[in-house]
Amino acid sequence: MIDTVTGPVAQPFAAQLKALIDLEGRYQPKLSGLRFIESAQDNGLRMTSRLRELEVKDLLSLTRFFGFSSESFSLAVSLLDRFLSVMKIQPKHLSCVGLCCFYIAVKSTEEEKNVPLANDLIRISQNRFTVSDMMRMEKIIMEKLYWKVKAPTALRFLRVFHSHVLEQLDAESMKILSLERLEAQLKACHCSFVFSKIKPSLLALALLCFEAHDEHDPEHLDKISEALSNLQQQLNIKDGDVVCMRELIGKCLAEYATTKCCRPNVQRLRWTISGRTARQLKHSYYKITHLPTIPESAC
Repeated sequence: MIDTVTGPVAQPFAAQLKALIDLEGRYQPKLSGLRFIESAQDNGLRMTSRLRELEVKDLLSLTRFFGFSSESFSLAVSLLDRFLSVMKIQPKHLSCVGLCCFYIAVKSTEEEKNVPLANDLIRISQNRFTVSDMMRMEKIIMEKLYWKVKAPTALRFLRVFHSHVLEQLDAESMKILSLERLEAQLKACHCSFVFSKIKPSLLALALLCFEAHDEHDPEHLDKISEALSNLQQQLNIKDGDVVCMRELIGKCLAEYATTKCCRPNVQRLRWTISGRTARQLKHSYYKITHLPTIPESAC
């Protein structure tokens, strides 16, 4: 039985944090599997970190194409990384694996009426496999992940941390930590393989610290830093780990801002659909864009 993602339940922060931390370790991708991918030569014979990054960027574009939520995308990335870390797949199967992880995430988080048919999803993403291929792959993925879908993603941690920190700030300081901007930054990080090896709680905290230290108003920075320091102590995370992660995030966002990164695979994003499918799609589906621009301000 699939354990689907449920909506946030009103409970004290300490209880939410404990529940998420208890689950976090159980849903981490297998580190040895990720290192195997990282060390692979890009010769078309083995799964590599570059291929994984391209697939995640395609999933992000699909997310925006259908207007799906950030939860769907983050969960799809979590499923993909978990599966890739336990199975040595061939590059030719990656698009099927990626789309299946995306489909599982969408069915777990979106309203049923908004979930597209598998056939339409295949056609819009311009893949060549069949619905039967996709259903078989979906079963393999779920079996290898023990039918466990409800992972505590970095997005979930980010939202819980953001809400908790804002409770400790005044109105002016609150404006600095824009959740929209933070979520956009997290999506950029998901597109980089290096963050697959990082615990979601550490990534979420480091993103908040990175954003806070990008603010130059000492008065507001002191208030936010104090709140984040208290949160870091609750998580028992070392200063060195946060500093190292902030540097990685800064490097990732700088690369993300380049033209090359924003257009990872232009040809793949030119979807071709039939007249029948076009008539079934919502108007918003035609707003195809590349990776979203991270907001410049915290307004």
